Order: sequence, then structure tokens, then C-alpha cells
Amino acid sequence: MDEPKASAGAPGMELIDQPTNPCPPGARLMALRTSDGVELRAALWRPQGFARGTVALVQGRAEFIEKYYEVIAELLSRGFAVAAFDWRGQGLSQRLLRNKVKGHLRRSTDYCLDLDALIAQALAPECPKPWYALAHSMGAAAILDYAGAGGDAFSRLVGVAPMLALSGMAGSTLARGTASTLNALGLGRLYVPGGGPITLAQRPYAGNILTADPRRYARAAQILDFAPALALGDPTIGWIRQSYVLMERLNSDDFARKIKIPALFVAAGDDRLVSTGAIERYARKLKVADCLVLPGARHEILMERDEIRARFWAAFDGFLPGEPFLQQAATTAG
Repeated sequence: MDEPKASAGAPGMELIDQPTNPCPPGARLMALRTSDGVELRAALWRPQGFARGTVALVQGRAEFIEKYYEVIAELLSRGFAVAAFDWRGQGLSQRLLRNKVKGHLRRSTDYCLDLDALIAQALAPECPKPWYALAHSMGAAAILDYAGAGGDAFSRLVGVAPMLALSGMAGSTLARGTASTLNALGLGRLYVPGGGPITLAQRPYAGNILTADPRRYARAAQILDFAPALALGDPTIGWIRQSYVLMERLNSDDFARKIKIPALFVAAGDDRLVSTGAIERYARKLKVADCLVLPGARHEILMERDEIRARFWAAFDGFLPGEPFLQQAATTAG
């Protein structure tokens, strides 16, 4: 059976450009179709001059391409091509429920279908190798799941606060059991208890658990105020149940042994969403991974204060190979 073809875009799948959050120039918008028929929004950028490879920018839950324009520009300045996309059920990709602000997921393996579409329809025909993944939170968990299932498209992974275990009460046995029971009772499409339609990024800055940078926090809220179709509220019981299934699979010793992708995990010292201790332990379990903990950082490290982001980029630059790029660039120039 032939692979679904990517199109040059689809109705409602534009890239949102604002004076306070400009889209990096040269974007090429694409629509991808997964093997189970879900349409995803994707965008590609090429750097000026020779490309040292491609970074697939893989978001966390409730995120969207526009939130990462600053990061995309920083990757382009480093000589990388960039491929970014919105996961199923969020951003301007196809939503999964009639109530579009509910964050839902049917199966824990569905994110691998999204990655398959990205690789087959965007990376393979359009993007220079080697391919690297820069993945945040849920996105990093999905890349690890893809790698453990035998996926070998990415040469290296930089996982930012990967979702390997949740922090606090959300990570407890009681929470996992409650989600499983409620889901079994047919309540999977309801919000998690206490949840609602307002996304974390649009709540007051004071006391937020995402970032200690008020400017970048406000920027994310302004994007959503300007383009409310990008917003996603709290997860459903079904989403949280499937996230527990995903994390349990990743933490299985048998599954972890199958993960061969060299990885750098960058964890947040003040993370109240995912467990930093679990990330450190997982890096030791994989044997092909290192872990750097950034003191004072909250969950969204790439949206943090400049001094924290500078430490992140120093680690990123040290982890991704540079010599092959420099040698090839010199040969091409000659």
C-alpha cells in the first residue's frame, strides 16, 4: 500500500504570525496524513547555506508550532534544518473529540503513527540527514517509545524534561488506579477530575509551574489570545490513562533495553509536572543516555530565563556532532 502523500497545506492549517512572535522566514507548510487517517499540520525550514542535518522539533502536550518560533530561529542559526509539527489532537492538527478543547488520546501507541507520518512524508523526501530529535516532555516519551519499538530514523535525541513519571500525587499508584477504573467505566472522554477548558498557559503567571520567565510566559498566552484555535484545555481521563500506559511501557526493563538511540536528557531542578528523579534513573538504565539537571528551571526549560536557556544550549551544542558538518561544509565550499 502506498504511503499517504503530504500536501502543501489544508484549510485552517496556516502558520500564525504576530509582531510579538514572528514566524521565522522561509517556512514551508505541509499537511501530513497518518496511517489511521488523522491530518497533522507540519512546517519545514532550511538554514542559509549548508545544512548540518535536520532537527525534528517534537512538542509536549497542549503545545503548538508557534510556541517554538524562538527555538526554531536558534536552530536555524546553528545551521540545522527544522521540521516541526502539531501532534494529533492539539495545535492546528486534527482534534479527536467534538469538544475540541479536550486533550484526548485513544491509544498510547498513536503518537508513533504521527512520527511515522512525519518521517515518511516530511523528513525522508525533504530534509537533509542526519536527523536529530529535540523533544519536550510527552514528546520525548513518544520518541523513546518509537525507538524502543524499533524506530531508528533519529541519530540522537535531546529530551527536555521527558515524561517518564509524573510528579507528586499525579505520579502515585492511587492516581494510576483511579484513571484506570474511571476509564474502564466508560468515562474516558471526561476531563480529569478538577479539569476544564482553560489551558495552563492562559492562567495567571503567579504560581505557575511552567517557567520563571514572565516575558516568555506572557508570549505564549498572547499567542493563544490571538489564535484561540491553538488552545487545548486539560486532559481527559482517557489521555491520562494512556499516558500511564506509555510510561509503564517505557519503564519496563525489557522495553528500555531495546532503546539504542544516544540521548541527552535535560531535566528541570524545580519541575512539578514530571519527576526529575525518574529522569535521572532512566538515563542510568539506558546506558546510552546522560542526564543534566538545571537548578532553578521549571518544566518548560526552552521557555525559561535566559541564563537557564544558555546552559541548555551549551549542553545541546556539546551533544550534537559538529565535525562531520564542518568537514562536509569545507568540502562543498572547495
